[in-house]
Amino acid sequence: LNVGSDLDANIAQGSELIRQAAALGARFVTTPENTCLMCKDKAIKRSKSFVEGEHPTLAAYRALAEELSVSLLIGSISSLLPEVGANKLINRSYLVGPDGKIVAHYDKIHLYDAVLSDREAYGESAYTFGGERSVLVKTPMADIGMSICYDLRFAALYRQLAQAGAQMLMIPSAFTVPTGKAHWEVLLRARAIETGSFVLAPAQVGEHDTGLQTYGHSMIVSPWGEILAEADGQTPGLITAEIDLDLVAKARQAVPAITLNSKYELDIIHE
Repeated sequence: LNVGSDLDANIAQGSELIRQAAALGARFVTTPENTCLMCKDKAIKRSKSFVEGEHPTLAAYRALAEELSVSLLIGSISSLLPEVGANKLINRSYLVGPDGKIVAHYDKIHLYDAVLSDREAYGESAYTFGGERSVLVKTPMADIGMSICYDLRFAALYRQLAQAGAQMLMIPSAFTVPTGKAHWEVLLRARAIETGSFVLAPAQVGEHDTGLQTYGHSMIVSPWGEILAEADGQTPGLITAEIDLDLVAKARQAVPAITLNSKYELDIIHE
């Protein structure tokens, strides 16, 4: 996706691509982080965020999932939490079933606080509450491990999800261009290889109307680390792949790394 500050336009863009995916036969569809809104101004972002039951993006996509009879992973939506006041938001991912009901949600644990240069810095924790629990969802289709963007850099999270049975790891993102060029592909493939899991990583792309720029290159990666599909870094669109869950068992049997729970003592030696 390439969303901006107009909620209605963002919903229309995402809905059209979801319809296209369903028309191609997709039964499981996923969107990037910040599906509802990409906005630099945090005051504007808060003013266009809603509590869960009143969020127009969530309502629209739930209705669409039911209409198309698809399972839909909404990468993330910025939501208000009235129980903790209006100063901070939650970056929340939703898994919606083909009946339009919310199956599960996950709150981003690792918030993006990074200084990439003198002109590019991010402080997500200043306006967002971090989650505290990892989430594995057991569905008739597959066991799904949920995560969001910056979580990608924390391998232990995905190891935990895989050891709990996750076959598909969801990593919806809005990666910056510098970090995307340097790290996106290698980290996605590493998470797939380390855990013997499919990785599905939809991403925001291009220059957004709020001045932000994202890397794109949405990917679907096999449990052996092969890139099954990849989008470009220029335009909104969709990619598809067939998921054969037998490949998860095959990869984990060939390299049973997640079955080991080795612990090591550290020796630090000073010359």
